[in-house]
Amino acid sequence: MKKVTSVKAPSDTWIVVLDPMKPGGPFEVMAQQTWGLMNLTLKVHDVLFGDVWLCSGQSNMQMTVLQIFNATRELSNTAAYQSVRILSVSLAEAKEELMDLDMVDLQWSKPTKENLGNGYFTYMSAVCWLFGCYLHDTLQYPIGLISSSWGGTPIEAWSSERSLKACGVLTEGPVPYDSVSGPSENSVLWNAMIHPLQNMTLKGVVWYQGEANTQYNKDLYNCTFPALIDDWRQTFHRGSQGQTERFFPFGFVQLSSYLENADDGFPQIRWHQTADFGFVPNVKMPNTFMAVAMDLCDRDSPFGSIHPRDKQTVAYRLHLGARAVAYGEKNLTFQGPLPEKIELLADKGLLKLTYYQGIQVQRQDKKIFEISCCSDRQCEWLPAPMGNFSSQILSLAVNSCLGTVAALRYAWTTWPCEYKQCPLYHPCSALPAPPFVAFITDQAPGH
Repeated sequence: MKKVTSVKAPSDTWIVVLDPMKPGGPFEVMAQQTWGLMNLTLKVHDVLFGDVWLCSGQSNMQMTVLQIFNATRELSNTAAYQSVRILSVSLAEAKEELMDLDMVDLQWSKPTKENLGNGYFTYMSAVCWLFGCYLHDTLQYPIGLISSSWGGTPIEAWSSERSLKACGVLTEGPVPYDSVSGPSENSVLWNAMIHPLQNMTLKGVVWYQGEANTQYNKDLYNCTFPALIDDWRQTFHRGSQGQTERFFPFGFVQLSSYLENADDGFPQIRWHQTADFGFVPNVKMPNTFMAVAMDLCDRDSPFGSIHPRDKQTVAYRLHLGARAVAYGEKNLTFQGPLPEKIELLADKGLLKLTYYQGIQVQRQDKKIFEISCCSDRQCEWLPAPMGNFSSQILSLAVNSCLGTVAALRYAWTTWPCEYKQCPLYHPCSALPAPPFVAFITDQAPGH
């Protein structure tokens, strides 16, 4: 194909939009500039056409393949994925929105043992890489992956001033450095590490962040996260001249577990990551998908329990969501079971949960379900032990409550279960039931 574009002087930037291409390659792209009697030519070799995904967040996204389980095997498996190309953005901050990246740690490259395993928390994201490999296995065409993440960073640093203002985040108070170790000023990473990418045509984004907000603006996360998604979508759609879809797919990892006894905000952030719905997509977060990770805990991680090493399962669960939401694959289960109906059988001392899809009860648990028991205007959370169950129904014992059963919650702790040992999973896909909290509105005895 041949394309011509004009540049309004004085300007050192230009843009040309190519015709749609079928996935594949390699191709050569040649840019030729005619200026007076001068003829300048630049050639880019080995160009592939396919889908580009941007991966961002904090340290669990930043972890490299060298840091995960079976690292040696993963690093020796790059030959099969030479059409998965990778780019890693350098760590940078800026007070204003930049039009181009200041630096890159890794320019567009073919994957190698060296650039995938370049130390700890450097170069290429393991979650991003494995997600791309799973997509490549399914789609059988080229995938481009951009890694732009920084450990210990709150969502405010990745958000534009516009989206923060929409959520009432104007100036920052004192930042608790036990959870925030990276840059925390409003918008500084958005300005330097995301905004410069706006002209690119993206298929979608995957995001792994939230730990740094468990004690910082925690109660605003149900606004700041959906606002970030919408603002990124607007920016990339506009910056790519409409080539990036206005509501492009946005996937994210729900927070894993952490060995901490204090109330550190993990359950609340998990809930706020879904805009307080407990599932996605929903009306506040359309065209999104989520990988539940609370059962991928890692007590012995040399990088601390906040950094579990099983990134393969994280990426696998993410790619299921991408296949369903981004690529429209039908009849694909990509999220664990949630109850669609909760009935109080007061005369039997039971709560009856009916799930909208099948459940596999992997083990009985006496504490993971809790009820809010209220009397004399005082409420407390009490365990609701699991009882009888069938393929879609589960009963909970609530006779310990001598007052009114007002609410129910599931897995509302920082460390809900051991590795892949939560009580409830989908029977076929091995996807864990996500945490939730729900009010009990029906108090009629026997109903």
